[in-house]
Amino acid sequence: MKHNVLLSTLFLLATSWAASSFLRSEIIGFQDGIVAEAGGIHNIHVTYRRPLDGQLSMHYGSCEASSPADCHHEIGSTHVGNHEFAKRHSQHPSQQPPRFVWLPPSDATSGHCLHAFSDGLLVGRSSPVIIVNRKQRRWTAAADIMDAEGPWFDGVEYLREKEPSEAFVTSQKSETIGIVGGGMSGLMTAHLLDSVGFHDWTIVEASGRIGGRVHTSYLNGTRPDQYQYQEMGPMRFPVSITLENETIKIKDHRMVFQLASVLNEHNGNNSEYQVNFIPWYQTSPNDPADTSKRRPNGTIPGATEVENNATYSDNANLTYSNATAVADASAGYEDWIGLDIEKMKFYAANIFHAHKQAVEDGYFDFSEAGYVYYKLGYSKNITDQAEGWSDNSPSWPYDNVYFSATEWRTIDQGLSRLPAAFGPQVLNRTVLNTSVQGMVWNETTEKMTIQYRNKNLFDVGPDGSMEFDYTVVAVPFTRARIWHPMPDFTSSLTRALQNLNYQAACKVALHYETRFWEHTEYPIFGGCGSTDIPGIGSICYPSYNIDATGPGVILASYLSDTTVSSVSALTEEEHVAIVQRAMIEVHGEVAQEQYTGAYDRICWANMENQAGAWCSPLVGQQDLYLPAYFHTEKHTVFVGEHTSYTHAWIWSALESAVRGTTQLLLDMGMVDEAKQITSFWMARWIHL
Repeated sequence: MKHNVLLSTLFLLATSWAASSFLRSEIIGFQDGIVAEAGGIHNIHVTYRRPLDGQLSMHYGSCEASSPADCHHEIGSTHVGNHEFAKRHSQHPSQQPPRFVWLPPSDATSGHCLHAFSDGLLVGRSSPVIIVNRKQRRWTAAADIMDAEGPWFDGVEYLREKEPSEAFVTSQKSETIGIVGGGMSGLMTAHLLDSVGFHDWTIVEASGRIGGRVHTSYLNGTRPDQYQYQEMGPMRFPVSITLENETIKIKDHRMVFQLASVLNEHNGNNSEYQVNFIPWYQTSPNDPADTSKRRPNGTIPGATEVENNATYSDNANLTYSNATAVADASAGYEDWIGLDIEKMKFYAANIFHAHKQAVEDGYFDFSEAGYVYYKLGYSKNITDQAEGWSDNSPSWPYDNVYFSATEWRTIDQGLSRLPAAFGPQVLNRTVLNTSVQGMVWNETTEKMTIQYRNKNLFDVGPDGSMEFDYTVVAVPFTRARIWHPMPDFTSSLTRALQNLNYQAACKVALHYETRFWEHTEYPIFGGCGSTDIPGIGSICYPSYNIDATGPGVILASYLSDTTVSSVSALTEEEHVAIVQRAMIEVHGEVAQEQYTGAYDRICWANMENQAGAWCSPLVGQQDLYLPAYFHTEKHTVFVGEHTSYTHAWIWSALESAVRGTTQLLLDMGMVDEAKQITSFWMARWIHL
């Protein structure tokens, strides 16, 4: 017995000596305390304790493994150090990359070790790794919220589609990144990259300012704090809906408020860049009503007057070829959408769950008119009277939910303060007045050259070019579709670039000596109304500086229907004159007396760097093209509100930047940084 104990003791001592001898001589050192997720993505960090030249592979398996064959699975393989095939890692010191990507399979066993082998010889081993199951992680599984077609970006599946050797080794943070476009998605991308240590990026902006379609006009040469402005782009943010004594929070737009808080802190709460929110009044009782009736003095009655006085209403005079059929057709469509309080809660809680459900319900297959005609079987005439054939947008009712909001916010002193708050961080790395004209991909160097032009318009060649390791395109497709040359992108992405539909819109803001509309017999305090006057659309009154003295500005026309093409063809003077005459019809002679002659007019389809107000996919385009944006092609990622699930909102642009930056980081193998971004920016629906 004693003899056996002695032998066992000697064996344990020998094993311990062998293990310690190995640990003293190992070349690759792993981080301690590794926790990874089965079916997820993980970064492996290593140190090189001695030079290593040649093939390096990593495997996961029993901590007793001594060869690759003993392990459960191979993680990846590459060449490092002074080896001919290691030149692809030239950006890493001594061509030895310190970080790798691991996609633990769903059947990976907890308590095993990571192993490093060089040409079959063991050169490093980690301490035991803890593997947690997917159900234990805090992120929702991507499959639970994706559309059936899987267009939402899935990091695991994306990396699995790549060649193992390409997905295995991470890039360096010294990679150069070109961000084409300084609108909200481009600015957000720059901020996100900075936040995780990527600083070698450049924004290339065609105009002389940042902000894109976020555009506050400060009329008559005034400062923001003089409160004589109107929003010529986005205006407001929905916060919550109160129905049946229940308040429903609209969660996705919270990203805007989160961004403002982050930027305020980043800028040291400097008042020059401070972003503060104030209430926005979406409606006011005396906002002008869409009726052909007039008050005795000839002005247009307000919404409450029309509601309380049947003689002001046009409803009694509406004529249809078959009023019952029109009503039934409209009711049939509303029943199909079924936007009751429970559905509003569903949409407000998670727009991505809602999008998946909308796909399953067929909302992207029909416009309103298409459903009434093709599914309900009404005649074209009844369909046109009930829903109108002019709109071919899918029946994806997210905007119906947003515009049901009873609580709204806007930004004090103008929405342009939001992009301006990025200024201290981005302007020193932004090239303004530089219009990109084309992109050229080099297959050998795997770099993208963007060609730009800012002066010699008729020269055959570009004025100049910039080369980047990765490119983020953050400009509307209305601009990118005329770039030449362009890389050979996949068919679906190319078709999206060429065909994705955009909405046109025109706005006219007029400046008056006083805020007279707040001091009439029927005072108006904020809100948006509308009239029957052709070419006017909505009229919005300022929600800021209510009941103040001094000059004020009305958004006297906000138009986004088929009449846009009519008014945008007018000269600026003709268009503004039509709108000013409408203000006299709405308010009376006071609008004529107090008009200062100062105005701003923007028709977004005519803006050279925008060529459209916002993305408005036609039936069939959203679910067809969306998957194309979630694959990085030729080191290029596309972001912007047009690549989001929702469109026309600032949050949509911000969300696209979170997705696009995460996508870019995963393409580089920077899993830790991707998780950092998705965890912080309300993007936990991304599967990591």
